This record gives sequence, structure tokens and C-alpha cells, in this order.
Amino acid sequence: MTTVNNPSQGEPGKQPTRSEGNGQFVRTDDTARRDAQAAALRSQGKTFEHIATALGYADKGGAWRGVRRARRDAAIEPVTKLVETESAELDELYARALEILDRHHITVQQGRVVTMLDVDTGREVPIPDDGPKLQALQVALKIRESYRKLHGLDAEKKINLSGGVRYEIVGIDPADLT
Repeated sequence: MTTVNNPSQGEPGKQPTRSEGNGQFVRTDDTARRDAQAAALRSQGKTFEHIATALGYADKGGAWRGVRRARRDAAIEPVTKLVETESAELDELYARALEILDRHHITVQQGRVVTMLDVDTGREVPIPDDGPKLQALQVALKIRESYRKLHGLDAEKKINLSGGVRYEIVGIDPADLT
């Protein structure tokens, strides 16, 4: 990644701030370390002006943004681990629901297997019970919904509507309104 150094922001090479002229902030290992140092200084009660001067930020606003980025970075690892753990648990539950769907369930009533006569063989065969499969399907759908929510796949969609509204007043002559 190529960066342009801004001399007003401290030592050359210390603060890569813009990428090849597109005006976007570039997050590098150096800036992440500097932001962590800024957070450490802030936790010691140092002012943002002091932090900016000590670490080469352009101004106290840059130091404040650095501390804010460091706070956000500190939360990323545990949150990522939590999402991975939750995903693994949901995957396990989903696999168990699928196992239930694959099983052959028979109808039991008052402790006895309910049977019917198979006309092809002339033998009594158990009546299948679809209830457990339907329940497993409902659980599987809820698990998938939880998975989508966990990963933010069901984000709200914004819809823009354009057009106008026309008001019509009934019983009044529009000429009387002017």
C-alpha cells in the first residue's frame, strides 16, 4: 500500500494518512499501534492536545479519533470470538435438527404402535408420524433465522419513495381559497 505523508502531521513516515490521492484514511499497523499508544496516554489522564503533540497527530481532533479507533479495535477480537462461538453452537443445533428430520418416526398412541394394513403385502405396518419432522423443520428455520441475525444478513432495507401528494377539499370552491 502506497501512502502520502502529510508533513503537518508529525515526522515523515510516521503517519500515513491518505492513499494515493483518493482522500481516504489508510489504516496500517503503524497507525493502529499509534492509536493504541494514544488510548494508553488517555487512560493516564493526558489531554488530547498532549497526545497529539506526543504522537504526531495533526491536532487534538486527530488524537481523539485515534483513541476512538483504539477502543473500537479493542472490542473487535472478543466480539469476533463470540460470533464464532455462537455460530458453532447454532451449526450444532441445526445438525441435530437435520438428524431428527432424517429419522423414521412412527405413530404411538397410549403406549402402542398404531398400524395399518398394507394392501400390497397384507401385513400390518406402522403409521408414519410427521409431527416430529414438522417440529424439527420449525426448529431448523428458527436456528437459521438466529444465524442470519447473528451475521447481520437480515438488515433492514430502506426504500425511497418519490412523488407528490395532491389535496382536494370537497365542498369548497378553490377560487374562494385565494
